[in-house]
Amino acid sequence: ILKTLNSWFWWENIWMPINVTWAHFVDRDGLVFPKPHQLYATIPYAFVLLIIRFFSERYVAIPLAKALGIKNVRRVKPQPNPVLESYFRECSKHPSQSDIQGLAKKCNCTVRLVEKWFRRRRNLEIPTVLRKFQEAFWRFSFYLTTSIAGFIFLYDKPWFYDIWQTWVGYPFQTLLPSQYWYYMAEISFYWSLLFTLGIDNKRKADFLAHVIHHLVAIALMSGSWCGNYVRLGTLVIFVHDTADFWLEAAKMFNYAHWKKTCNTLFIIFSIVFFITRIILFPFWILRATLYQPTYYSTTPVIAYFLFNGQLLIIQGLHLYWGYLIFKILRRFIFLK
Repeated sequence: ILKTLNSWFWWENIWMPINVTWAHFVDRDGLVFPKPHQLYATIPYAFVLLIIRFFSERYVAIPLAKALGIKNVRRVKPQPNPVLESYFRECSKHPSQSDIQGLAKKCNCTVRLVEKWFRRRRNLEIPTVLRKFQEAFWRFSFYLTTSIAGFIFLYDKPWFYDIWQTWVGYPFQTLLPSQYWYYMAEISFYWSLLFTLGIDNKRKADFLAHVIHHLVAIALMSGSWCGNYVRLGTLVIFVHDTADFWLEAAKMFNYAHWKKTCNTLFIIFSIVFFITRIILFPFWILRATLYQPTYYSTTPVIAYFLFNGQLLIIQGLHLYWGYLIFKILRRFIFLK
């Protein structure tokens, strides 16, 4: 069954134009093509990024946080109590008054002690300001690095200025070393974010949106790698990263209570977000993926619908986040 599914998954008509097979993607005459098996390397690379994250958060983010006046608040742990711990994990973190009284009798202690235990136990679940700062610092560092690297990789490429050039010579476009490392770094980063979802700061408002975004991002980049849509893929990555580091910088200064700096950075982030994701992404990127391929082929392959479907999901997330950002800006402007 697995062998059959594998043959269906790699069926040429899914991935590439008519009369093109996987045999055409063997490196030859100076042409180098992306190989699906290279994506396996993103998993160990993700663990390398986690190691880098650990050291950067501990030896760079913590001293920087202290310099900005952020203190490491140590929370008091509640006394070990198997009965209360079991109730906290399996039933409720906010027990009713009647439940508290029942638990007090069961543990042979006062109601006040049970309330105090649950309050301290809930506080342990809330990340400290320092922990939030460390996470924001890591994301800021990565997004800033990839934004600078992306610009260096793309500024001298013709498709950075003329989106039509992304399709010239397709699918026989050679893979550049810069494109390889750009892709490997980005896919590995999103793998690492998925690996740490359970321990990172929980975002109640858009936690599910983040999970969907990470999964779609990995699937989209991996699929575009296999189908050699690398030129367009690097543009999609660059458009996204250029807004994100402004947001993470605003978060860091917010945690440090530098309100004016935070507000200025958030306004810059909002402007960059709306330009890149509400204007450039749909009217530049999506135009190149939805409209321009019809000039090169009258029979679009199945991958055309798969990739554009994922890009439209991401655009839906952009609109959702844009709505949240607009609400924050409206409060900021009118309610100060």
